[in-house]
Amino acid sequence: MSFLDLAKSRYTTKKFDSEKKISEDKIAQLKEILRLSPSSIDSQPWKFVFVSDVKMKKELAGASFFNEHKVNDASHLVIFYTLDDLQAFEDRIVQNYPEGAVAYYNNNIKSRPESDVKNWMAHQVYLSLGFFLSACASIGIDSTPMEGINILEYGRILPLKGYKPLFAVAIGYRSGEDVNQPSITPKSRLEPEDVILSI
Repeated sequence: MSFLDLAKSRYTTKKFDSEKKISEDKIAQLKEILRLSPSSIDSQPWKFVFVSDVKMKKELAGASFFNEHKVNDASHLVIFYTLDDLQAFEDRIVQNYPEGAVAYYNNNIKSRPESDVKNWMAHQVYLSLGFFLSACASIGIDSTPMEGINILEYGRILPLKGYKPLFAVAIGYRSGEDVNQPSITPKSRLEPEDVILSI
């Protein structure tokens, strides 16, 4: 299937089949794909937590507002964390990254207010989200990206030192009853001329 066909068929799953689980082989593929995600200056200010344990998913579901049933029914929940410790980030890039990347960070990012630098790091995590959703579609896995979670509760339930959760993605296989799938409810997008410019 071409990437354009994947884009046409991929959608945000509203109802998962709770009986269908993703194979360990496909989960391993997704983990490696996330590891290879692109980021500015190869900064990689992230961690990704895959949750399949039913009890843990249920606890996280309780902190997921209107997404609760999706978390419970999905095969896995993937939580995307952003690095929240600037000193740890700067120490890491100095130790591991090329001189040009460090210079770019020092000259263009570091001088900004701390909140802006952390926003820049969070933007890199969002790049990995797009990569991940496309990867899921390419191997036949359905997904639901969710900002509708209580990030403070997620951080309490699954704390990672120096990191904070940004959003999560429920992954699994759609229920035949999911009315959001494109074969039942066509995708709604703005017209090309409203969003694409050629100069």
